[in-house]
Amino acid sequence: MAAIVEPFWKRKTLAELDRTEWESLCDGCGLCCLQKLEDEDDGSVYYTRVACKLLDLTSCRCSDYPNRRQYVADCIQLTPAQADQFRWLPPTCAYRRVAEGKDLLAWHHLVCGDPDAVHRAGISQSGKMLSEDSVAEDDWEDHLIFRAG
Repeated sequence: MAAIVEPFWKRKTLAELDRTEWESLCDGCGLCCLQKLEDEDDGSVYYTRVACKLLDLTSCRCSDYPNRRQYVADCIQLTPAQADQFRWLPPTCAYRRVAEGKDLLAWHHLVCGDPDAVHRAGISQSGKMLSEDSVAEDDWEDHLIFRAG
């Protein structure tokens, strides 16, 4: 009888993942690509439905992922070294969940095999976002959707 091998995200730390494993953790929700506002008084981070200009508003994937930093200078590159700072990511995010020692959720494509499950589960903002090119930065506060934490 063959031994059952745990999936890589259960048997490896984030730092042990190879590039393919790391990239595959992204569930395609697009939430990390939404513009966020920070409360100056208490440091709380609020997500808006205003998306980065490179985010495809339907697929929730970056339209130019390899070159995104050329067009969006402040695009955050997630790395295992930052895992202790992932609290700003939504609690459904695979990077955050693995960093916190939690399993992936049932709708994650690595669990269910369906990359569109994240949309059907209502986790992504597919079809609900606005491009940052269409909303003045002074108006982002009018489009808050939830507080990170």
